[in-house]
Amino acid sequence: MRVTMGDVPLSGFEEALRTQRARYPGADPAWRPGWQPVHTVYVPADRFEAGTVADWGGRALALARAHLAGPAEVADVFGVPEALAPAVHERVLRKLGREPVEDLRIDFEDGYGARPGEEEDADAVRAAEAVARMRAAGTLPRRWGLRVKSFADGDPARSARTLDGFLTEVTQRCGGLPPGFVVTFPKVLMEEYLPAFADLLARLERGLERGLGGRAELRLRFEAQVEAPQTLAFLRGDLAERLEGRLAAAHFGVFDYTAAIGLPPREQRLDHPACDHARHVMLTAFAGTGVELSDGSLAAAPASDAAADVRALWRRHAELVRHSLAHGFHQGWDMHPSHLVSRFATVYAFHLATYDAYRERVRAWEERRAAGGGVMDEPATIRTLAAALARADAALS
Repeated sequence: MRVTMGDVPLSGFEEALRTQRARYPGADPAWRPGWQPVHTVYVPADRFEAGTVADWGGRALALARAHLAGPAEVADVFGVPEALAPAVHERVLRKLGREPVEDLRIDFEDGYGARPGEEEDADAVRAAEAVARMRAAGTLPRRWGLRVKSFADGDPARSARTLDGFLTEVTQRCGGLPPGFVVTFPKVLMEEYLPAFADLLARLERGLERGLGGRAELRLRFEAQVEAPQTLAFLRGDLAERLEGRLAAAHFGVFDYTAAIGLPPREQRLDHPACDHARHVMLTAFAGTGVELSDGSLAAAPASDAAADVRALWRRHAELVRHSLAHGFHQGWDMHPSHLVSRFATVYAFHLATYDAYRERVRAWEERRAAGGGVMDEPATIRTLAAALARADAALS
């Protein structure tokens, strides 16, 4: 082939490409999302016990059996197509009996409040003991951790002490750190808090490894909560890289955020357009970085155990879960055992409704044939379909 320039110097491009691959691994066409929990369950530290997960699962299963007698009720309550309702019903019951909580957070922040120092110290030790018992019994969720107090509250020493004491007890009792651990870092109103917290984790990591006599290597990562409009201003794709990979996720805090921008109480809800804006900023900032995203919660429980009240709660929660999924947020917070039923039912229905069609479109692309229905897929769409199938496989397994 005839050319004009000959050999083109590419050194500058190569450096940019290396940076791109490190910063945006999700831009690689072969990248697929790994397992991500569909929810995070928050339990106040003073109410957390070794049997908490089993208790939540038992209460959720009892509600499902009482108020979802069969597929017809699933179709009616959650708006699931009748053809999918039997599979959703069966999967929900099985999930609640087998793994009701995928991600657990022991809350030392808003759900716990301000306590005397000695009381918080004691609760941190007690929580660590419960974690060790769960690890021994095989009941510790695949993802777990704690939420510490915010640096924005003006007492970072308290936050650090709780985290230090909790992890020291856990690692000593377990002979290391059980897999799946992550710290939730709330109310990040200043960008400077992020490197400060990452540095705290690095120092604590080294100290814990020394305490174990070098028998185990630890890697402490955290998820930052987006709970204020100020936070949106410094969300960028290079954050995870700058924090040396310690930033695992960003979680949206609906009530602090909507209060901070002055929404009236009745409008402090996940499906408010202001929350959509915040979610889209998060999606844009972290696209391709591998940083996981999670939505917030519904601050409501059934008004009573009556079928009408339970189903009303499930319908509202399912609306919010569907809204999150439609906006690209595949994880959210659950604050009451009843939420587990509507969470899993909505997630399963979401994935099952499109799974076969997505798989056929990917196969058609790979086989260089028409997918049917007049669909003309672009390569980017195929990558999205493949990623959606990978996420569905993880959620439905």
